[in-house]
Amino acid sequence: MTDIWIAIAGLPVGIWFYLLLFRGRFWLELPKPAVATAPETWPPVAAVVPARNEAGVVGKAIGALLRQDYPAPFRVILVDDNSEDATAAEARAAAEAAGATERLTVLSGKRLTQGWTGKMWAVHQGLGALEKVMPSAQYVLLTDADIEHAPDSLRNLVARACAGDAKAGRYKLVSLMARLRTDTFAEKALIPAYIFFFQKLYPFAWINDPKSRMAGAAGGCMLVERKALKAAGGIAAIKDALIDDCALGRVMKKHGPIWLGLADNVSSLRGYPQWRDIWMLIARSAFTQLNHSTRLLIGCVLGMIFTYLLAPIFTIDGNAGTRGLGIMAWAMMTLSYLPTLYYYRRSVLWAPFLPLVALFYLLATVDSARRHWVGRGGEWKGRMQAKKTA
Repeated sequence: MTDIWIAIAGLPVGIWFYLLLFRGRFWLELPKPAVATAPETWPPVAAVVPARNEAGVVGKAIGALLRQDYPAPFRVILVDDNSEDATAAEARAAAEAAGATERLTVLSGKRLTQGWTGKMWAVHQGLGALEKVMPSAQYVLLTDADIEHAPDSLRNLVARACAGDAKAGRYKLVSLMARLRTDTFAEKALIPAYIFFFQKLYPFAWINDPKSRMAGAAGGCMLVERKALKAAGGIAAIKDALIDDCALGRVMKKHGPIWLGLADNVSSLRGYPQWRDIWMLIARSAFTQLNHSTRLLIGCVLGMIFTYLLAPIFTIDGNAGTRGLGIMAWAMMTLSYLPTLYYYRRSVLWAPFLPLVALFYLLATVDSARRHWVGRGGEWKGRMQAKKTA
């Protein structure tokens, strides 16, 4: 029986050995330096910003966009997606304060059409307006109304897109994972892991490798080559996607190389100050990530248990061999979490608590499935967006 328990205790060690060395070194990811070489000609760019009930943050986001230090034509199209607050007025006020009213177009969105998710329907309308507002745009910046861009953000995105991959050519999509807020205790405890788990699912090195099938993106900041987007079928190609960023990444990678990195100059204005806020952030789309599959949910539960929860339990086992394997696995996962904590400027003392954080995420994932089964899947801003399954 002891041999059996030692074998079970060895599983987390094997899992972490693979994750540390053979999963695209996801855990070592940090922001990359800006591309030093500027393109010969800076292309015209337009930003499309979907916004639904974003008063309180949209003004700062739009103001930051209109103050971009970009040496070519740049316009912003905000699609007011049937907001019930002062979203549109706040955006216009920000443009006036920036002295750039002529570069902002506020589009009143039409009611949601069946078969589309709310955000994709708004983006689709914005891209349609782009044909009249700025038909010369070569790139489109798809960004959210709660994302703040530093003045050099667009310049750096375009420079990277134009530099592209040495062999495969210009990037068709360049995306940055915005730095999320970590102000409250709940955010400090849980938000860094949100990025850590995303990187584990979608290793950036694999996404950025044209030879790899892995694709993904971060929805808050995506610079897309307009020509390639049209060739891919436009946003209509992912009209019903709840996890739209990764869906767009998969579509765009079929048309050329893509790139995803961590941001140093793009940050989220939206906080998730309470434990419940972060719970809902996970529960909204976790079961969608599992393709609404009960079998994959069971696999996810078992995987999380073996990867994160067994090791701390084995550290208190009476058998020295089992205990040693538990300590080894826990130490490996603690080590893997340190670069993410460094990126978020959090204390290394948070690292040993990753198993507890993983338990929180696991329970929220199970709740995501429950919500889907009772018809409340993908709940976001008053809309139930997840597909129902028979």
